[in-house]
Amino acid sequence: MGAARMTQASGHGEKRSRREEAAISALLACPTIDAAAQQAGISESTLRAWLRDPAFQRRYREARRQVVEQAIVRLQQAAGDAVMVLSAIAGDDSQPAGARVSAARTVLDQSFRGMEVLDLVERIEQLERAQSGGTE
Repeated sequence: MGAARMTQASGHGEKRSRREEAAISALLACPTIDAAAQQAGISESTLRAWLRDPAFQRRYREARRQVVEQAIVRLQQAAGDAVMVLSAIAGDDSQPAGARVSAARTVLDQSFRGMEVLDLVERIEQLERAQSGGTE
Protein backbone atom coordinates (compact mmCIF):
# COMPACT_ATOMS: atom_id res chain seq x y z
CA MET A 1 0.00 0.00 0.00
CA GLY A 2 2.90 2.37 0.72
CA ALA A 3 4.29 1.74 -2.77
CA ALA A 4 0.90 2.47 -4.31
CA ARG A 5 0.78 5.77 -2.46
CA MET A 6 4.25 6.69 -3.72
CA THR A 7 3.21 5.90 -7.29
CA GLN A 8 0.10 8.03 -6.94
CA ALA A 9 2.10 10.90 -5.47
CA SER A 10 4.64 10.59 -8.24
CA GLY A 11 1.89 10.50 -10.85
CA HIS A 12 0.19 13.54 -9.35
CA GLY A 13 3.50 15.44 -9.32
CA GLU A 14 4.13 14.53 -12.94
CA LYS A 15 0.64 15.75 -13.87
CA ARG A 16 1.21 19.03 -12.05
CA SER A 17 4.60 19.38 -13.69
CA ARG A 18 2.99 18.98 -17.13
CA ARG A 19 0.33 21.53 -16.18
CA GLU A 20 3.01 23.94 -14.97
CA GLU A 21 4.94 23.53 -18.23
CA ALA A 22 1.72 24.23 -20.15
CA ALA A 23 1.19 27.31 -17.98
CA ILE A 24 4.71 28.57 -18.68
CA SER A 25 4.20 28.08 -22.41
CA ALA A 26 0.89 29.92 -22.19
CA LEU A 27 2.47 32.77 -20.20
CA LEU A 28 5.03 33.17 -22.98
CA ALA A 29 2.35 33.21 -25.67
CA CYS A 30 -0.56 35.09 -24.12
CA PRO A 31 -0.88 38.80 -23.36
CA THR A 32 -2.52 38.38 -19.93
CA ILE A 33 -2.41 36.02 -16.97
CA ASP A 34 -6.12 35.30 -17.44
CA ALA A 35 -5.61 34.33 -21.08
CA ALA A 36 -2.61 32.19 -20.14
CA ALA A 37 -4.61 30.39 -17.45
CA GLN A 38 -7.43 29.71 -19.92
CA GLN A 39 -5.00 28.40 -22.53
CA ALA A 40 -3.30 26.17 -19.95
CA GLY A 41 -6.64 24.86 -18.70
CA ILE A 42 -6.20 26.08 -15.12
CA SER A 43 -7.84 28.76 -13.02
CA GLU A 44 -6.39 32.25 -12.88
CA SER A 45 -6.00 31.93 -9.09
CA THR A 46 -3.97 28.73 -9.52
CA LEU A 47 -1.67 30.42 -12.03
CA ARG A 48 -1.25 33.45 -9.77
CA ALA A 49 -0.38 31.13 -6.88
CA TRP A 50 2.19 29.34 -9.03
CA LEU A 51 3.67 32.72 -10.03
CA ARG A 52 4.36 33.36 -6.32
CA ASP A 53 6.23 30.04 -6.00
CA PRO A 54 10.03 30.59 -6.25
CA ALA A 55 10.62 27.28 -8.07
CA PHE A 56 7.95 28.11 -10.67
CA GLN A 57 9.36 31.63 -10.97
CA ARG A 58 12.83 30.19 -11.73
CA ARG A 59 11.45 27.87 -14.44
CA TYR A 60 9.40 30.71 -15.96
CA ARG A 61 12.40 33.08 -15.87
CA GLU A 62 14.57 30.45 -17.57
CA ALA A 63 11.93 29.92 -20.27
CA ARG A 64 11.77 33.68 -20.89
CA ARG A 65 15.55 33.81 -21.06
CA GLN A 66 15.56 31.07 -23.68
CA VAL A 67 13.02 32.96 -25.79
CA VAL A 68 15.11 36.13 -25.60
CA GLU A 69 18.32 34.25 -26.40
CA GLN A 70 16.67 32.73 -29.48
CA ALA A 71 15.54 36.20 -30.58
CA ILE A 72 19.07 37.56 -30.10
CA VAL A 73 20.51 34.78 -32.25
CA ARG A 74 18.02 35.64 -35.00
CA LEU A 75 18.93 39.33 -34.74
CA GLN A 76 22.63 38.51 -34.94
CA GLN A 77 22.02 36.38 -38.00
CA ALA A 78 20.22 39.30 -39.68
CA ALA A 79 22.78 41.92 -38.60
CA GLY A 80 25.10 41.37 -41.56
CA ASP A 81 22.28 41.91 -44.03
CA ALA A 82 21.14 45.01 -42.17
CA VAL A 83 24.61 46.53 -42.28
CA MET A 84 24.84 45.80 -46.01
CA VAL A 85 21.48 47.55 -46.58
CA LEU A 86 22.50 50.57 -44.52
CA SER A 87 25.85 50.74 -46.31
CA ALA A 88 24.18 50.49 -49.70
CA ILE A 89 21.73 53.28 -48.86
CA ALA A 90 24.47 55.49 -47.39
CA GLY A 91 26.57 55.08 -50.55
CA ASP A 92 23.76 55.37 -53.11
CA ASP A 93 23.70 58.88 -54.60
CA SER A 94 20.25 58.20 -56.05
CA GLN A 95 18.78 57.97 -52.53
CA PRO A 96 17.47 61.12 -50.84
CA ALA A 97 20.12 62.91 -48.80
CA GLY A 98 18.11 62.42 -45.60
CA ALA A 99 18.00 58.66 -46.10
CA ARG A 100 21.74 58.53 -46.81
CA VAL A 101 22.58 60.62 -43.74
CA SER A 102 20.26 58.53 -41.56
CA ALA A 103 21.82 55.28 -42.80
CA ALA A 104 25.35 56.60 -42.32
CA ARG A 105 24.51 57.88 -38.82
CA THR A 106 23.01 54.52 -37.88
CA VAL A 107 26.11 52.65 -39.06
CA LEU A 108 28.38 55.00 -37.09
CA ASP A 109 26.21 54.95 -33.94
CA GLN A 110 26.02 51.17 -33.90
CA SER A 111 29.75 50.86 -34.57
CA PHE A 112 30.53 53.09 -31.60
CA ARG A 113 28.08 51.24 -29.36
CA GLY A 114 29.59 47.94 -30.41
CA MET A 115 33.06 49.17 -29.48
CA GLU A 116 31.78 50.39 -26.12
CA VAL A 117 30.28 46.98 -25.39
CA LEU A 118 33.47 45.19 -26.42
CA ASP A 119 35.52 47.56 -24.22
CA LEU A 120 33.21 46.90 -21.27
CA VAL A 121 33.45 43.14 -21.77
CA GLU A 122 37.24 43.39 -21.83
CA ARG A 123 37.28 45.50 -18.65
CA ILE A 124 34.97 43.08 -16.86
CA GLU A 125 37.14 40.14 -17.89
CA GLN A 126 40.23 41.97 -16.57
CA LEU A 127 38.50 42.68 -13.26
CA GLU A 128 37.39 39.05 -12.96
CA ARG A 129 40.92 37.83 -13.66
CA ALA A 130 42.31 40.28 -11.09
CA GLN A 131 39.74 39.22 -8.51
CA SER A 132 40.49 35.54 -9.04
CA GLY A 133 44.23 36.17 -8.74
CA GLY A 134 45.01 35.51 -12.42
CA THR A 135 47.65 37.60 -14.15
CA GLU A 136 46.62 37.03 -17.77
